Amino acid sequence: MTSDTVERLLSDLTLAEKVRLTHGATDTDGTATGFVPGVERLDIPPVRFSDGPLGVRTDEPATAFPASTALSASFDPELAREFGRTLGREALARNQDVLLGPGLNLVRVPHCGRNFEYYSEDPVATGRFAAAVVDGIESTGVVATPKHFVANNQETARATVSAEVDERVLRELYLPGFRDAVDAGAGAVMSSYNRVNGTYMSEHGELLTEVLKDEWGFDGVVMSDWFGTESVVGTANGGLDLQMPGISAEELFESMGAPGDEGDAERAGEEGGAPDAASDDPTEGFDYADGMPDPTTGGLYREELADAVEAGEVPESRLDDMVRRLLTQLDRHGLLGGDRDATDSEGAVDTPEHRDLAERIATRGTILLDNDGVLPLADDADVAVVGPNVDEAILGGGGSSEVTPVTETSPVEGIEARAEGSVSVARGHPRVEDISLFDAFEPDDGADEDAPDASVDDAVAAAEDADVALVFVRDQATEAADRETLALPGDQDELIEAVAAANDRTVVVANTSGPFETPWREDVAAVVASWYPGQSHGSAAAAVLYGDSDPGGRLPVTFAPEEAYPTADERRFPGVDGEASYDEGLLVGYRHFDATDAEPTYPFGHGRSYATFEYRDAEAVDDATVAVTVENTADRSGRTVVQAYVDSPAAPDDLERPPRELGGFASLALDAGESRRVSIDLDERAFGRYDAEAGWTVDSGDHVVSIGPSSRDRPLDVTIER
Repeated sequence: MTSDTVERLLSDLTLAEKVRLTHGATDTDGTATGFVPGVERLDIPPVRFSDGPLGVRTDEPATAFPASTALSASFDPELAREFGRTLGREALARNQDVLLGPGLNLVRVPHCGRNFEYYSEDPVATGRFAAAVVDGIESTGVVATPKHFVANNQETARATVSAEVDERVLRELYLPGFRDAVDAGAGAVMSSYNRVNGTYMSEHGELLTEVLKDEWGFDGVVMSDWFGTESVVGTANGGLDLQMPGISAEELFESMGAPGDEGDAERAGEEGGAPDAASDDPTEGFDYADGMPDPTTGGLYREELADAVEAGEVPESRLDDMVRRLLTQLDRHGLLGGDRDATDSEGAVDTPEHRDLAERIATRGTILLDNDGVLPLADDADVAVVGPNVDEAILGGGGSSEVTPVTETSPVEGIEARAEGSVSVARGHPRVEDISLFDAFEPDDGADEDAPDASVDDAVAAAEDADVALVFVRDQATEAADRETLALPGDQDELIEAVAAANDRTVVVANTSGPFETPWREDVAAVVASWYPGQSHGSAAAAVLYGDSDPGGRLPVTFAPEEAYPTADERRFPGVDGEASYDEGLLVGYRHFDATDAEPTYPFGHGRSYATFEYRDAEAVDDATVAVTVENTADRSGRTVVQAYVDSPAAPDDLERPPRELGGFASLALDAGESRRVSIDLDERAFGRYDAEAGWTVDSGDHVVSIGPSSRDRPLDVTIER
């Protein structure tokens, strides 16, 4: 319901002023990713948009948080809600009104270059985190913008590829996270570049209008991704409300700095083009055919929307709806009347609390994949720290999520500050460089051959003289390109094997965007996955490795050999003739591995603790809740994640269902010897299926709920009759 203020303003706006509120413009301060200028005559304020999945990205430093995969690996939505509130506070401090996040596309393709911005391969886990982060952001009076709606599961040809996907699969896998974000109060949604079943998402009336707005009751703003529009009439009538950035790529680059400067262009926004530094035109010479959109489309609404309305091609009532939606969000967030203080939120950046949160997310998201007892490290152990990038924090992947921190700690700094024994350092491998969306057009192996101290012999010597060898390795990922392989870049596998041959107490700590290959896993003593840990990389790594913090993370995605994933089929990824077939249906991630003979390397939900736990006495509390007692049987505190999977009765013969689906979860910290009764609320969608005619349908009969610490370790079963 709109307010009287919004309706009064709408009646006072001229056609030109209405159009002005449907597209972006040049930011007068040069700080924002996107900018809508407002209407000064009517006291409608300008609106600033900032990238924000991993931190607030403006022209000033901010807290650089861990990757979204690290957050979701905590399996703790309350931690995510705190993260959302903190993002909102930092946005306020940087005078930003709209955060372009969270990212919540499903991790369908393990190679996707943007997986580090997303939460999980599972829609229930994705939805819980999406809702929590959105709720946190919105509680500060900042607009949250879940993205990219919908089925944007690869970066290869993302601006043109068509996701050929059945409605039931959309409803059960790819839409639920967005539905949860909308229900949590998201004020905006960003459409994706790709097509769905042949229609560009920015003009997909069935999904933008019929599903998102009409069926779900979303009354917020649907904005395009940057340069993500192909038409004026098609997008406006399809349900797009705001075209971004609303200006040309050249204007966008110039607003952020000198034209033709590659560094300035990299800061130019969510999905800007890659400039040719030798050219006076920063849009000249790019390859727009694959991972990048066409930047010449930026000013379509500015140039053509008014004429389309006057010609009757776009009804004026549709234009009014576009403007009403924006004004309603400004009013709701205290921006129209200048009453933002009513949210009781204050802006702040890089406070001690924010730094602490960044480190907590990094430690809580760290996953102990394997451990033969070498971890936690003894305080006085002599340690060799090996790896191409041990002197820098891995902040994130390339693209619009890049954040410049005020402070950061490297693995070497973290280990040296914590260790009581000796610490030796050897790279053993040339530095693996960060890549950006611009580098995606000229990929290499990522190794800096001129980096110093890159001798494998030095690494082996350091490992031989140490009690424990810690090998820190990394991958490369960026928006606008997918990883060519799940293998670690360069010769990092060979480095691990050489060090492991020299020291049988070798620990591999992997900083990656998602799953990675582990050909050496049988030769090392422990494997740790810590994603992109952000600014607290070193301190968080030390806290987990020395046991000051229990490795609280569990896998939100399945780790497996490349060829074992369903998207190993070229038709499914990257697609053939411009179409990516989603004919694996519901069998994505752990669903696929449960339904086939394929064996994961590490299953969904897997992760070890330094403590041990016993699960017992499971029961069904009611038709949507189960309970179980969990006891810490170790002599130290630890953390486990209780997971409940629903195995529903057989559906009609012509409908394939996964063997089981995640219904709910709870992250649980227990002291030594402590036991606790835990209740888990089960997501109604885990019991049901989508029927094109009847909608959500729950088949009658017994639903077996399996409970345990991972998707492959479920020792307890209870039955719920529906």
